[in-house]
Amino acid sequence: MSLAAEVAMAESTSPSSNAAKEDELADLIHRFMDSIAEYSDRLPFAIDRQKVRSFTTLAALAITLLFAWKLLRAPSEQQRRPRRRPTPSASNSNTRTRSGTTPFPEVCSSSGDSRAQDAVNQLFQPVKLTLEQLVRHKLSEGRKVTCQLLGVVLEETTPEELQKHATVRPSVLEVLLEISKFCDVYLMERIIDDESGEKVLSALSDAGVFMSGSLIKDKVLFCSTENGRISFVRQLEPDWHIDTSPEIIHQLARFIKYQLLISPQRAERVASNVFSSTNLEQFFGGLDQR
Repeated sequence: MSLAAEVAMAESTSPSSNAAKEDELADLIHRFMDSIAEYSDRLPFAIDRQKVRSFTTLAALAITLLFAWKLLRAPSEQQRRPRRRPTPSASNSNTRTRSGTTPFPEVCSSSGDSRAQDAVNQLFQPVKLTLEQLVRHKLSEGRKVTCQLLGVVLEETTPEELQKHATVRPSVLEVLLEISKFCDVYLMERIIDDESGEKVLSALSDAGVFMSGSLIKDKVLFCSTENGRISFVRQLEPDWHIDTSPEIIHQLARFIKYQLLISPQRAERVASNVFSSTNLEQFFGGLDQR
């Protein structure tokens, strides 16, 4: 029988139990008075039986009041509390433990539940990695990286746009500088004229790319054809190459350990060593996107 059922049964039987106790008390008082009266008849001197009964009545009333006062002092919760279940013996506990059942308390305090829930939440909350840790993890401890400029580091996407202006994407700057802290980074792009190259170098300098000293202007390479970029990458033999051209990524897949294709649309994976992302900062934004 459950604890709730026992409490309900105890509460349902308490009125009848109290009535039985009152009847028993009244019977006890009457018998006590009769005994006093019989005892007075055996005494060698005469005693007024009416006075004896009056004295007995007063004594019985005092006893009744004392008994009632003690009952009123007891907390009502104790009157309704069911009897405790017998504590299982050591042998029973051992038997339960051996059978795979661990005894637990039937009632847990709310504060204990709260502390336990807080401990569980703290244990399983996701670990927040720093950008440095994310970069190192994603690049698999690579030490040399080659990266196209157009569409990755720069806002512009065609060499024709570079003839007019060059703009560094602000959101990619932090990631690029973090990569350059522990990787040898080479930036490269196809340009139409020398003025376009000067615009690119000026934009990179103004954005602070060269301030850390990890990235220098001599590691910004320019060529006039797409095949020239492929040639740069083959000669440098990087651990990672980052590009926006699926054709170049495909041609280099056999020679480069890892590659990252930057594309607005999620491209199909052409090889096991080729990854894709909509932009560079998103690729390093979380471990679940690898």
